[in-house]
Amino acid sequence: MSRATPRAVVVGGGQNGLSAACTLAGKGWDVTVLERAGELGGAVKTRELTLPGFHHDVYSAVYPAAAASPVFRRWPLERHGLRFVHPIVAAAHPLDDGSAPALHRSLADTRASLDGFGDGDGRRWAEAMGPLVARFDALRGVMLGGFPPIAGGAKLLARLKLSGTLEFARLLLMPASGLADDLFESDAARAWLYGSALHGDAGPHSAGSAIAGAYLNLMGHAVGWPSPEGGAARLVDALVSYLRELGGTTRCDAPVERVVAQGGRAVGVELADGERIAADAVVCDLNPHGLARVAGDILPQATLRKYRRFRYGPGTLKVDWALDGPIPWAAPEARQAGTIHVGGSAAEIARAVAEVELGEWPERPFLLAGSQTVADPTRAPAGKHTAWAYTHTPGYGSAGQVEEQVARLEAQMERFAPGFSSRVLGRHVQSPRDIEAGTPNLVAGDVGAGSHALDQVVFRPVPSLSPYRTGVRGLYLGSASAFPGGAVHGVAGHAAARAAITDRRVRRVG
Repeated sequence: MSRATPRAVVVGGGQNGLSAACTLAGKGWDVTVLERAGELGGAVKTRELTLPGFHHDVYSAVYPAAAASPVFRRWPLERHGLRFVHPIVAAAHPLDDGSAPALHRSLADTRASLDGFGDGDGRRWAEAMGPLVARFDALRGVMLGGFPPIAGGAKLLARLKLSGTLEFARLLLMPASGLADDLFESDAARAWLYGSALHGDAGPHSAGSAIAGAYLNLMGHAVGWPSPEGGAARLVDALVSYLRELGGTTRCDAPVERVVAQGGRAVGVELADGERIAADAVVCDLNPHGLARVAGDILPQATLRKYRRFRYGPGTLKVDWALDGPIPWAAPEARQAGTIHVGGSAAEIARAVAEVELGEWPERPFLLAGSQTVADPTRAPAGKHTAWAYTHTPGYGSAGQVEEQVARLEAQMERFAPGFSSRVLGRHVQSPRDIEAGTPNLVAGDVGAGSHALDQVVFRPVPSLSPYRTGVRGLYLGSASAFPGGAVHGVAGHAAARAAITDRRVRRVG
């Protein structure tokens, strides 16, 4: 390879790190990905957690953002083995009477589902969201673009009338409870929206939670809520295969101890065993505290202080099950859904969220649950199924608190799926501490890699016109802790890589 070929080291082999690597390699850079763990993927992994033949997604599981990603869509990942599979119903919210409002790919079908609970609820949802579904490409440019989202924002403003623009701006700031009150008469529809909003960490009465729930459902209408056939790890396999096609390399069991700088510029990294690897750019798929650990001696003090103030969301407790049959949901819609929001009424959900915010472990926790085998039978032996559920926690908790909460979690499953416990063949529990140990970016199991409270959503991880630049030349942050945040879409890694490419061009011209 020519000596003029720029070299890059990517620290961290999660989906953002791999996206950064593919972006750089696609522009002719010599790229090496260094991963501390024994396998690539970060929070995108699949393993036989319970019993042989049952393939569970260890951390993240459902991928509307990946299907919508403008980054993944530009690469030939299908040729490298990635195939998304869709359940008949994207998501359902079972209620105690055996019914369930449901999110369908079709806006008309979702309207019909919601209208079954409150007169006009579905119609008002379709009227409010229809214009945004029709302009989803422009909306995607805002929500899944690098920061600042100027191009996507301009495109969206051009396509929406003034009234629509003002309504969208209002949607960005309001709580999910406000949007639910505006649109719905039934408690069932309100609870349905709350469930989608709680894929983030902002509660239904918190500013900014409306856009979290609405956008997730909009992705359901636009691209569905699919998962990779065979397991989440197939997405990572496709990224790695594409990277190697482009000439990039990966190394596991290669923990980076520090970023090496010279003359105020990052010039490489040093591994824990003392090995040094030179680079023209270093892109880190780390949370801000991880970046401070490896580069604290070279980062500007003002930036370092801001990184250390970065806040994480609540903890996460996750349980995976091997089942002797499908989850016996009482609601027929739930039996066809890949994702289930388990929590009952809107008031009950709000109460569970408030208890976590107060540092309590809810007696009736709200759960995000699902079963990939509803749409993908390759993940379990014939006639068997996998299932998962997770709930937020107020921090790490003791072993006793975790054990008690697992029992409460399973009681919630049994409540809406009578007979569930009798179908359990095996169980695997990950406490908040376990999740962090497996993926250090997820502090206490915070699946968003940093709180998505309104004040930290846009200016993430710090207020800056280029949050991917660190203040040290040649050093970049490209993780889920940077804009646009959590979910699996590769945007932050891609944006950090683009910043490195731009800076090198400017440097060469200068």
